[in-house]
Amino acid sequence: MDSEGTYEGRATREGHAPHPAPPTAAPPKPRHAPTVAAGSGYGKGPGFADWLRTPRSPAAGPGIWAFAYVPRAEEEPEPGSDRSLISGSVISALACVLVWSLMRNSYLPYWTVPLKLFTPDEWWAPFTGAPVKGTGGEVAQPLYELLFDAALLYGFGRLGAWPTAWRRLVVARGRTVQAGVTAVGCLITLWLVAQLSLPVRLAVYPFLPLTPGDPSGNTATMARADTIVTVLIVLAFLWPALRRPAVVAAAGSQDGPPIGSRPVEPGSPTDPAEWPELRDAGLGEAARRLAGEVLGGRMNDVDYARIRRAWESVRADPARLPAFADAVRDQGAAACVHPSGDRDLPVRAARHDLLARQVLLGTVEDGERNPYARRGTGLALGPDVLGTSLLAVGPSGSGKTARLVRPVVESLALQALAGQAAVIAVGAAGSRLGPDEAYDIVVRVGDPDSVHDLDLYGGTGDCDEAAALLAEALVADAPGADVRRAATALAQVLGPFGAAHGRFPAVPELRELLDGVPSAVTSLRQALEGAGQQAMLRELDARERQYGAHGDPGPALADRIALLDRPAFAGFFDTTGRARPFSLRTLEHPVRVRVDLPERGHAEASRMLARLLLAQFNASVTARADRSLFAFLALDDASHTLTPETVRGLQRLRSVNAGVLLALRSLDDVPEALRTPLLGAVGCRMAFSGVTTWDGQRFADAWGTEWVETRDVTHRTVFADQPLTRAIHAFRKMVTGKAVTTDAVTVRQVERERWSASELAHAVPPGCAVLSLTSVRGERAAPLLLRLAGTG
Repeated sequence: MDSEGTYEGRATREGHAPHPAPPTAAPPKPRHAPTVAAGSGYGKGPGFADWLRTPRSPAAGPGIWAFAYVPRAEEEPEPGSDRSLISGSVISALACVLVWSLMRNSYLPYWTVPLKLFTPDEWWAPFTGAPVKGTGGEVAQPLYELLFDAALLYGFGRLGAWPTAWRRLVVARGRTVQAGVTAVGCLITLWLVAQLSLPVRLAVYPFLPLTPGDPSGNTATMARADTIVTVLIVLAFLWPALRRPAVVAAAGSQDGPPIGSRPVEPGSPTDPAEWPELRDAGLGEAARRLAGEVLGGRMNDVDYARIRRAWESVRADPARLPAFADAVRDQGAAACVHPSGDRDLPVRAARHDLLARQVLLGTVEDGERNPYARRGTGLALGPDVLGTSLLAVGPSGSGKTARLVRPVVESLALQALAGQAAVIAVGAAGSRLGPDEAYDIVVRVGDPDSVHDLDLYGGTGDCDEAAALLAEALVADAPGADVRRAATALAQVLGPFGAAHGRFPAVPELRELLDGVPSAVTSLRQALEGAGQQAMLRELDARERQYGAHGDPGPALADRIALLDRPAFAGFFDTTGRARPFSLRTLEHPVRVRVDLPERGHAEASRMLARLLLAQFNASVTARADRSLFAFLALDDASHTLTPETVRGLQRLRSVNAGVLLALRSLDDVPEALRTPLLGAVGCRMAFSGVTTWDGQRFADAWGTEWVETRDVTHRTVFADQPLTRAIHAFRKMVTGKAVTTDAVTVRQVERERWSASELAHAVPPGCAVLSLTSVRGERAAPLLLRLAGTG
């Protein structure tokens, strides 16, 4: 990492002054102060501490934005119209009033039997049943009446769905309506209490300290009791509004926050802003220093994630503990900084949550096309799903770069600053994949001002491996090409050249050897004879015997390598050590790399280099000794870059903690024989708005079918037998203009496509996409209609 993932050297291109390599003795001064960009999703100082304390649901499914996530019910509640809800509530309220009135006027016999059955007989008069003065009957009767009234309200409230009517018809219409209805209900209750229709006062008076023979004092005591009762009734009506504000979004939801979804209390033992894991490990001074950085506004989310990553490495290797403690004590939030010295990106275009390692991609549409539990939830991507690789298909202008590739690359660049990932973004020159300052290495192929070069051989010293990767890039897309024979021909050239010169050939030298130029072959033979490399001489002899033979892959390889032997690429792909070539072998370090390809003037060469980078990535991540970093390759345009071997390599990436993002304008840019295997190799599939029906059909086949419930309604005309009934039906038809019918409903389970080709081509609105996800643990999320961030 001291060389930023490159080999040291000085570029010698004409008119080019290479930037010096960063010093190795100490990390450079940070180029970017930790700043908060739009959409970052966290604040500074106390706001950042609140962001830390916000819960992340560990049980959230794949792709769910875990920040402050509250699960919804799995099934949608049975919908009911407002008209039926109003009529049911009103009818049940009128029935409640009727029963209550009959009870108050003694028209309901035996309603006091339970009271008198469990109380002494001397409390009640023999014939009237009234309570005897001075006995417990004066207290028992009003209490029993209050309990009876409460039972009536509860029973008829459940029968008429009063709570649901309150939320949908009152709370959902705003605070003004809620306040008005609450005031009317409170006034009616107070009037009934004042009229003694509700015996609240009669239940309170027997408990008052009344003095016999003191009418004025007793009146004052009862007045104070009446005031207290009035205040308590008013507070009882105000309490629901004070406890739970009227929020329209939550009015129709009956889902309460689950246990564990509440924010962590400041100062609690589990407060993440206080770094309890360090305190429990005996590093109290380091914990206090970092807590002060959090509350003082000197730490951002990258710092927090980076130091937590460093602490995890300390737990894995306790020998690092003293160095970690010293770094935290001396540098605080700047401890364990990235080798580039950066503590944040210069700008953020998306909302990120580095604690959950997610980037918010958009919001799941609240419509019937999506499962009820996912409607309206945020959809985010992280290494847990990107590790299965993602294929995105959509026409130009659908938002693949701005709304998918850029946010994902930006998220992994932030994770690279935190020491958690390594990311390589490949796109055409001018693609909006972030500013140069957001990357450690920027390779501009064909640009003489480029500081970094590209290693054509992937940093390997094995001639057979280098030949296999190069053959995959050069001829794997050619019809009828034999990649194995091409790799053998390349190995017969690379091996002898490497043995003779201690390096692999540059592009012009490789082209001459593949073309069989006599001077180049003779020079190589003399160098091998002088070095005594008899084995490599036999390899060279085998290559010479194939020159001009039928089926020799040499001319085809030479024609392809000639695409890179152009004046625009003069000085690039240097192997003499005078340049600073970037190699994918550096993926064991948290590097941020962007490769700009000259798509405009050299389209075929750009595709060939993209194939080479994909092949090298598959080989490099598999050969890593340390796979703790999540390695990711994002191809902004993967057209004509996929080969049978690279598609097979995609299936191995999830087991080596790596993944790729492939963006395509159409699946027609992939060989027909690879379209189905490609859709099967990736775990995440994304269809943007505007895909063709042909592409839609392939996605529909990949997503399969599901069982759905259908309801068929049949209208049948009613034919009456009785004359009176026929007359009523005739009159009704004359008034309404419609015959009297009855509805027959048939419910059945049928198997249908999750998304049909026609729906994907015509029913996905602009700015939306359909995305299915698979996590590295095997969890799956059905295709979801997603409204991408930044769209209305």
